[in-house]
Amino acid sequence: MFPRPRRVVAPGAVHVPEWLPVERRRELVAACREWARGPVPLRHTVLPGGGVMSVRTVCLGWHWQPYRYTRTADDVNGARVAALPPWLVALGRAAVAYEDEGAAEAFAPDTALINFYDGAARMGMHQDKEERSGAPVVSLSIGATCVFRFGNPEGRGQPYTDVELVSGDLFVFGGPSRFAFHGVPKVYAGSADPAAGMRAGRLNVTLRETGLS
Repeated sequence: MFPRPRRVVAPGAVHVPEWLPVERRRELVAACREWARGPVPLRHTVLPGGGVMSVRTVCLGWHWQPYRYTRTADDVNGARVAALPPWLVALGRAAVAYEDEGAAEAFAPDTALINFYDGAARMGMHQDKEERSGAPVVSLSIGATCVFRFGNPEGRGQPYTDVELVSGDLFVFGGPSRFAFHGVPKVYAGSADPAAGMRAGRLNVTLRETGLS
């Protein structure tokens, strides 16, 4: 009922509520459904120790697996991942431009990780550190509301800030916060976004610049 203001969560980390209009959310949901079908399908990532992530992931441009990027999904079916479409690159640049037009001109995302959270999925505290670039990370949320825990670059513990990310919200982190630990300890049941085509679960589209050739 009340507008949620833009918020600087930490130096270089900004939360922008309702940045994505419902039309663009619907477009992204439809695109994510296509990407989830392949050439590399949506999958639960297996960790080096044998654990399995509760979140399901599909990648564009580069395939992420702990703790590296490859062009082919050797841990799934060996296929080359789908290309990162130019319109999604442009959306990422527009997100960065919201905060810093100069930084947006230099931002060249070449991979997207699309994570799907069902009601039971969680994401432990981690760093996005497989990239060889210090460019910002752009995170777009669609569907169910979650608690996004944004910490510090030194470790998984406090200090951290819990932020509620609602469908359409944008979160960008770079600069001093680029390698901050972050995670999703909770997804709220019954908070999906039917107007965007999401009757259950949460989609998170994360755009990154790998720095790889």
